[in-house]
Amino acid sequence: MQSKKYGYSRQYIDDEDINAVIQVLKSDFLTTGPKVLEFEESIKQYLGAQYAVCVSSGTASLHIAALCLLDKDYKVLTTPISFLATSNAILYAGAKPIFVDVDAKANIDLNLCEDILKKDSTIKAIFAVDFAGNMVDPDGLLYLKEKYGIKVLEDCAHSLGATAGKNKAGDCSFCDVATLSFHPVKSITSAEGGCVVTNDEQIAKKASMFRNHGIVRDRNEFIYKDDDNPLYFEMQELGFNYRLSDVHSALGLSQLKKIDFFLTVRRKLANNYDMAFNGTPIRPLHLNSESSYHLYVIRINFKEIGKKRADIMKSLQSKGIFLQTHYIPINAQPYYQKLGYDPSLTPTAVKYYNECLSIPLYVGIEQEEQEFIIDTIKSEILF
Repeated sequence: MQSKKYGYSRQYIDDEDINAVIQVLKSDFLTTGPKVLEFEESIKQYLGAQYAVCVSSGTASLHIAALCLLDKDYKVLTTPISFLATSNAILYAGAKPIFVDVDAKANIDLNLCEDILKKDSTIKAIFAVDFAGNMVDPDGLLYLKEKYGIKVLEDCAHSLGATAGKNKAGDCSFCDVATLSFHPVKSITSAEGGCVVTNDEQIAKKASMFRNHGIVRDRNEFIYKDDDNPLYFEMQELGFNYRLSDVHSALGLSQLKKIDFFLTVRRKLANNYDMAFNGTPIRPLHLNSESSYHLYVIRINFKEIGKKRADIMKSLQSKGIFLQTHYIPINAQPYYQKLGYDPSLTPTAVKYYNECLSIPLYVGIEQEEQEFIIDTIKSEILF
């Protein structure tokens, strides 16, 4: 078993997925065809949202959403514990990220958000990330949205399939926009892809325009209506080529049909880890039972056990187990420090980063393989 390699995550592709892609490859449309619309419709039905605009990546969805919500120089509260794309999208729109420390589950601390909002009325939005698949409190976000009149984006890159009470990640019942990612390690994959989800018709129209070079083709939306060319179109904004292909959409459609199966497997694997590490210095980042479990994160006080994280990671790698650290705080990155950001202002995030390791969690890990992963990690850390 040692010859096999176990990364922190990977895609699960079956014959149905492969056949779905083959059928598109044999069809008339490889891109901007009927499968994109079908995928968007399936996403809307699954989430219970009114509009879904599929794009080429999760980063593209964040970029477009930021352009739809933000104006230049807006201040936006966001988390330092995320992939760079979340706060980069705020910068792309010419706005300014304000990094807020995280709570015990490594999600943005909404109590700290309110403390900041009380003092600074110029803050216009919150970009909240459902870290590891655990939703940021929907009621808390809705409260801040209504009380302080701010825009709310839910970054669901980790959380497709997660729920919190009556709310589903990405349903837009408590936010203006939700963004999805279909990267191979996510809840479902389209190889690469993302989606802007909203219940606001104007945001959906803008998102559709931005993904296609800023072009409008609906004659009712034209600024100049006197051109009788039936193929006339207008570029009304500076947009991008962020379209998703039919090939990618076919894979995403096939994957979405299996999401309940994926979630069941991930939650079972997570429960096995919870039981295995109970009562040891290996402390799981406890998520609620409704999490999508995009990641399984353990926290370790390395000073307390007298070992270095790098040494543990290298030793496990030699045995075929490849761990990750999600994430280096964004405000600790050199680019952001050049902009004046200081990671010492988010000490909980820094402490979390210094203790975190993401261990293998994905559909396809068999019971015997998980037992090997558990025993090897425990042996390396505890002995």
